[in-house]
Amino acid sequence: MSKYLLNKFLFTVDRDPELVERYREDPRELVTWWESTMANSLLNCHSGEASTWLAFTPEEREALIAHDHVRLFAMGSHPFLTLTLFIAMFERDNTEPLEYQKAYGERGDPGVAEPAVTGRKSGAARSGGTR
Repeated sequence: MSKYLLNKFLFTVDRDPELVERYREDPRELVTWWESTMANSLLNCHSGEASTWLAFTPEEREALIAHDHVRLFAMGSHPFLTLTLFIAMFERDNTEPLEYQKAYGERGDPGVAEPAVTGRKSGAARSGGTR
C-alpha cells in the first residue's frame, strides 16, 4: 500500500479539469490509464525521469474506481485531497448549499448512518461506493 501514490493520484487528477471529468464518467478507464502513464512520472521534473516501481494494490485500485472515500481514508489518503476532488466531481449534482460536503463528512464517520448523496443527473443515489 502506498499513501504516496494514492495522494499523488488525487492531487494530479484534481488539478486537471479533463481528468476530473474522465474520472467522474469512467473511473476504471481513468485509473487504469493514470496508473500506466502517470504513476511513475516525477512531478515537477523534466520529462524522461521516472521511477519504475509504483503501482496501486488491487484494494487501492478498486477503492479509487468505486469513488469510495471512506476506504481511501482507511488506506491513508489525505482527506483534503479526496474532498476537493470529489467536490469537483459531484457537488454539481446537489441542489442545497454544502449538501454534498455534509453527506460526505457524515459518511466518513462510522457512527453515523450513511446518507443518500445525490448522484449524477439521473438522480440516482450516490454514496461514493460501498463499505
